[in-house]
Parts: sequence; structure tokens; C-alpha cells
Amino acid sequence: MDSSKKFGTAPVFITAISTILGAILFLRFGFAVGTLGFWGVVLIILLGHMVTLPTALALSEIATNKRVEGGGEYFIISRSFGLNIGATIGIALYLSQAISVAFYVIAFTEAFQFFFDFVSNALGFVLPRQVISIPAMLALSYLILTRGANMGVKALYLVAAVLAVSLVMFFAGTATYAVESEFSLAGAEFRNLDQFFIVFAIIFPAFTGMTAGVGLSGDLKNPGKSIPLGTISATVAGLVIYFFVSYKLVHSAGTPELLEDQLVMARIAVWGVVIIPLGLAASTISSALGSVMVAPRTLQALAGDLAFPLTRVNRFLSYGRKKDNEPVNASLVTCLIALVFVALGDVNVVARIISMFFMVTYGSICLISFLNHFGSSPSYRPSFRSKWFFSLLGFLAAVWIMFRISAGYTLLSFILITLLYIYINSYHRNRKNLASIFTNTFLQINRNLQVYFQKKRISGYESEWRPSAICISVNSFRRDNAIKLLRWISHKYGFGTYLHRIEGYYSKSTFEQAKSELDRLIKNEGLDGNVYIDTIISPSNTSSIAQAIQIPGVAGMENNMIIFDYDKEDPRELDDIIDNVKLVKSGDFDVCILASSHKRIIYKNGIHVWIKSIDEDNANLMILLSFIILGHPDWKNSSISIFDICKENELKQVRHRMDDLVESGRLPITARNIRYIIQREGMNSKSIVNHYSAEAGLTIIGFREESLKRGAKEIFEGYNEAGNILFVNSCSKKIIE
Repeated sequence: MDSSKKFGTAPVFITAISTILGAILFLRFGFAVGTLGFWGVVLIILLGHMVTLPTALALSEIATNKRVEGGGEYFIISRSFGLNIGATIGIALYLSQAISVAFYVIAFTEAFQFFFDFVSNALGFVLPRQVISIPAMLALSYLILTRGANMGVKALYLVAAVLAVSLVMFFAGTATYAVESEFSLAGAEFRNLDQFFIVFAIIFPAFTGMTAGVGLSGDLKNPGKSIPLGTISATVAGLVIYFFVSYKLVHSAGTPELLEDQLVMARIAVWGVVIIPLGLAASTISSALGSVMVAPRTLQALAGDLAFPLTRVNRFLSYGRKKDNEPVNASLVTCLIALVFVALGDVNVVARIISMFFMVTYGSICLISFLNHFGSSPSYRPSFRSKWFFSLLGFLAAVWIMFRISAGYTLLSFILITLLYIYINSYHRNRKNLASIFTNTFLQINRNLQVYFQKKRISGYESEWRPSAICISVNSFRRDNAIKLLRWISHKYGFGTYLHRIEGYYSKSTFEQAKSELDRLIKNEGLDGNVYIDTIISPSNTSSIAQAIQIPGVAGMENNMIIFDYDKEDPRELDDIIDNVKLVKSGDFDVCILASSHKRIIYKNGIHVWIKSIDEDNANLMILLSFIILGHPDWKNSSISIFDICKENELKQVRHRMDDLVESGRLPITARNIRYIIQREGMNSKSIVNHYSAEAGLTIIGFREESLKRGAKEIFEGYNEAGNILFVNSCSKKIIE
């Protein structure tokens, strides 16, 4: 075992409880009780612990799943959300911890109020608080830089003992200084409801600090045991103590005294004039000690993960003393930052931003726990388990409370964190940002959706039709017309799966070839494509089709369309396509055959849909496909033109049907986009198409399965003037809603 891992559970508990029972307890809790009444403060305690307790449980759970290295909360967040997101939250967390040191040191000076009063009364001038705070900060810095965390933990034991004695003396005291209180639980008040969240914002830092002990994770003998036990026990102990402090205050002093006397606890406690200032000094210096031990370890872990842009900076900050890995350089930087804010003397504005960042941290930890529960990763097997609804409650409560405290500061925090993430991502672009926790969550959502849709389908639930198309091709690197068509279909309304066929039998060599060519295809498709791309190894087109039409759709619905493509100028593949249409139709698939042209696609010339009187079943599918394709940005300045070829005696009926579709808004066109072509005796429909659609971006034409038995190949030939043609055969008549 590493000899530098020297701490047990006690330092985790002491660090956490001494940070929880901090300056707010002694300086502002009486004010809270006096303002809101007993039940108002009870509600604040409960609401605050709706965040802190789930966070403690989530931390304990995560810590028992994997060994928590140095950096505590930062390590957990970065290893769950990815290094770039982790570094973003980690830097915000570190700054909060570092500035918190100054906050506690400034609060420490309030214990010397008697000294400032004496100087003011005896000498006639007011001393600045820095007379005490700066020497205290320098002494604290010397202690940490020379003795390290080991001495800090020893000092914590001393100050925790003083803190415990001061609380015992407070509970043992009587209300001798103020008006005797006639408090009873039955008559307890909840007053000044309109000031509830103002007081909550002041009091909430009293409940934070339960994660302080986690920052010692790199120095613990057994983090998986010490972190849960120390953190949860400190959180629960703090909750109980705050309840009893509230009861003691409201039972021992009247409302005027609670509101007007900042150190009202000193008037209640036995030997309170001495013991309560000592307790205040102990609580604030212990909180400062806890923060000044934890913050450098967060900074050291950040630098160890190369969170900063300069190598020299990372090397300097990640340095640890050889004998115990004490982060001396990170401690020096932390002390300097704290000293600057101590010298300024007023951190009230900064403290509100600090609380925002702490809430971001707590919310992130609860979200990590929830996502791990929801993602159901086999590797997530903590020995201590919280409940997913506790974690979700903690996350939602953290976000809600942030906005209730200050919507402005919440938005400012989110903006700063977003800008920081963009900056970190700019110099760490090669890091994988989609951590496994998100991947597992998405996989679980997808799995549940697919099962849900399957059950709905079995139960007779009918959803609105939309295309879920498969295209199988060996020509992926020779022409891209088919994948373009799938991209158009799947951009907004449909789903597309493109299967690149590797000719041959499944073997090690064809498997490696498939992996290589898949990577190449995905790279070519880029991040903007919505087509799911895969490979299929098969010796023939027929066997690959038989395999493909049996696979489930990636959209959580069954595939319902097959797309074939062939080269118009070299139609040798057309025979094979025709031979396999019957196989596809046996599975109730719509069939689309794309005749790929070498002509450039002129998108602004639009999509031409050709309808014949014998195309009743195909017509609606052709119209729906044209509308779906038009939703892709490539066609943003395009339009749909429908050409209806009919006999002269059918014209009135056809016109009435099309006008009804247009007027009811079920076609994305106007009446002037529809042209009625009378097919007179001896007129060739192919010559009509060549005449009107020679420059069309895409031409859509229907075909019937029965016609394949007669003319077969001739059906698709003779459209030499037109560009890309999509031949469509519908397995059933589609309803245009």
C-alpha cells in the first residue's frame, strides 16, 4: 500500500462537519430564526438538505464504485462527464474553494469584535478588519506550506474539539440576558414569507461543506469506505445540530434580541462571552483549514489532467513533494489568491457567485449518479447504493434553488462556465467529449424506446407513416447519389440506413476491410449527416438483401422501404435489381429504384412528380416523398411540381381530387404547381417526361409490380434527357393527412 495514503475516516468527518458548522451558525442563524420564526427556519434546513443529502448519498455511491484519486469532487466529475467538461466545472470549483478560504478568514475576524470595540472606545478610531484577517491568512498559509495536510488535519482535531465544547456550553445555557421566551411548538410561527428566499440565500452556505472531506481522497487509505461513512455521517449530524440550535434559539430569546444581537448565542451559552467567540473562531478557522487543504488538491489534479493551456503551468501546479505528494506549488497559488481577497476585505458579491458554483458542483454530482442509474452500465457496481429518485431530486433542487436565490447570478455562472468550456475545448479538441456516461444513457433511452414502439405496434397502435429506408450498395466510393437520397429523406421526417456491401464471405480479412471502409464512409459523411451507416459482408446482392430486410430499424420502428440504385449510363446492375424486387415485396416493403445520372443536380429547378391514372397506389407515396425530400437544406429554394398524366375523359375527376388536396392544406404546393397533361392516342409518356423534366433536380415516377413481369427492364429505360430519376412502387396506398 502507498505509504502516502495515511488518513482514515475521521479526517473526512472532521473536515466536513467543521466546514458545515461554520460562521453562519454563530453569526446569522439567530437572525434567520428571528425573521422567519421556528418553522420558517425548519423549512430552510429541510430545503437546503434536499440538495446536500442527495449529494452526500451520490458521492458515497460513486466513491464505492471506483477508486477516487486525488482531486475529490473534480476527479468524480471529470471521470464521469469527460475531461473537458470536468476541467470546466473543476476550475470553477477550485476558484470557489480558494476564495472560500478568504471568506472564512474574514468571518474569523468577527470573533475579535471585543478588540475592535475596545480600540474604538479607548482610542477613538476604527481599525480595519485586515489588522486581524491578513496576519491570520499569513499564519494559515505558513502552516499549510510548511506542515501540509497532515498538520492541517491535526489542527482540525483541535478546532473541532473547541467547536464541540462551545456547542455543548450553548445547549447548557439559559436565557438570562433577554426577555424570557414563552415558546411552544404548538404556537410556533412561520412569518415574513416574502423574505424566505432572501434569508435562505444568507443561510444556505451553512449547509454546504459536506463534500470538503472528499477533497482528501488522494490521501485516504480506503476512500471507498471513508468517503461514504465520513460524508453521510457529517451531513446527518449537521442536519440534527441545526434543528436543535434553532429550537434552542427560539426557546431562549425573544424576536427583538434574535434580530438585533449578532452574537446572541454568546448571551445564552454558559461562559458565552468567552466560549462563543472561541467557537466562532474555531468554526471559521476550521472551515478555512478545510478549504485550504482541499483547494490545492483540486488544482493539482486539474494540472495533472493538463487542464491549462501551457505545459510549464501544468507541470508547476501538478508538482507534489516527493515524500508525501503534498501539492506545495498549488498550495502557494491558493494562498496567494485567498490573500488577495482577504486584503480586499469585502467578498459579499463574490460569495454569491461562489455559492452558485458550489450548487453547480452539487447538481453535477447528483446528475452523475442519476445518469449512472439510468444508463445501467455493467461496470457501475457500487457497494453503497443510493436511489435514483434521490439523485434526480438533488439535481432538480440545486437548479431550482440557484434561480430562486438569484436568477442573474445563476445565468452569469452558466455563461462563465460555457465560455470556459469553449476555451478549454479549443486547445483540447482531440479529447473525447462524449463520455461513457452519456453513451450509456443514450443507449438505454434507445433500448427503451425500441421496446416501447414494438409493444405499441403489437397492441394495434397505428402511428403516422414515415419512411424508414435501407439502401444496399457496393458503389459507395464510386457515386454518392444513393446516400444523398437517404440524407434528404432522413434529415427531418424520415430515417435512413445505408449498408455498404463488402463482396465475399465473412472472414478475418473481410471483417477488417469492413471496419476500414466503414470508418472512411463515416468520415466522408461528416457530423452533419443523419444517415446511419454500416457495412454488410455478403457474396451476393440477393443474400445481402435477405439479411438487411430482416434487421430492426435504428429508429425504433421497422424498416419499410428499400432503395436500389444503378448508373443510368451503365445499367448492367438493373437486371439484378429487378430480380430482387419480388424478394423485397414479399416483406411488404416500398421499393424505390434510383437511376443515378452523371448530370449535375440543379436544386432550384425543383422536384417533378409524375402521376398517371394507373398510379393510384403509388401517387400518395410519391407526393409524400417529394415533400419529405424538400425538407432538406439542399432544396431550400426549390419547389414541387406535380404532373398528372390522364385521359381526356378523366381530367375533371383528377382535377377535383388534386384541388381537394391543395385546398385542405394536405399538399405543400399551390394549384399553379400542378399541371395536367392529356395523354392523347399514340403519345409516348416517356417523351413527355423527357420534355418537361430535362432540367429537373429530381424526377419521381411510379411503377407497378405487375409490369415487371412483362417489360421489366424497358420500364426504366428511355428517360435519357432527364437527370436523376426515382422510380417508386408502394406496397399499399398511403394516407395524406
